[in-house]
Amino acid sequence: MTEQNNPTHAAEPEAPPTAMTFGLIVFAGTMMVISGAFEAMAGLVALFEDEFYVSTPKYFLELDATSWGWIHLLLGLLVVSAGCAVFAGQMWGRVIGIVLAALSALANFAFVPYYPFWSILVITLDILVIWALTAHGRDLYR
Repeated sequence: MTEQNNPTHAAEPEAPPTAMTFGLIVFAGTMMVISGAFEAMAGLVALFEDEFYVSTPKYFLELDATSWGWIHLLLGLLVVSAGCAVFAGQMWGRVIGIVLAALSALANFAFVPYYPFWSILVITLDILVIWALTAHGRDLYR
């Protein structure tokens, strides 16, 4: 068989990323760095001042303040690192950022009885980061 070139089915050139795409990725990276720093600070507070957080009795996940401190400190540092990778334009940073933002949201959901306002704020930031990275992040890698 002979191969025919049909100009109507030619691949269309892809449009370059828009300013909105770049803006949303910068927003996601910035929010990741800020959210990770907030989470690391909450972890440091839990490690150095055990009495700062008051737990609610009979919650489904009963951990002491020191355990929560280590969880939040490590997760916060990982989110900051992934945010820096998003700024550098690394695809792996975007993927790791989505996973870490989801883990951060889950960890903060479990932390709600200890510090509700802070946890809900970080969950909101995590959701916005996930949205920005999933909705517009792939536009940079065309």
